[in-house]
Amino acid sequence: MNRFLFKVFVRCHDLMNREEGQDLVEYSLVVALIAFGATAGMTTLATGINHAFNTISSKLATSL
Repeated sequence: MNRFLFKVFVRCHDLMNREEGQDLVEYSLVVALIAFGATAGMTTLATGINHAFNTISSKLATSL
C-alpha cells in the first residue's frame, strides 16, 4: 500500500512541475495584449482622422 501511495505522490508531483504548456499561455497573453493595444490605437486614430476630414469638409463647404 505504501508503495502505491508513493507512486501516486510521485506522479502528482511530476504533473504539477511540468512546464510544457506554459510557453503557449505566455504567447497567447502577449498576442491578446498586442491585439488590445492595436484596437485601442486604431480607435483613437480613426477618431482623429474623422475629425480632420470633418474640418476639411466644412471648410470646403464654406469656401464654395
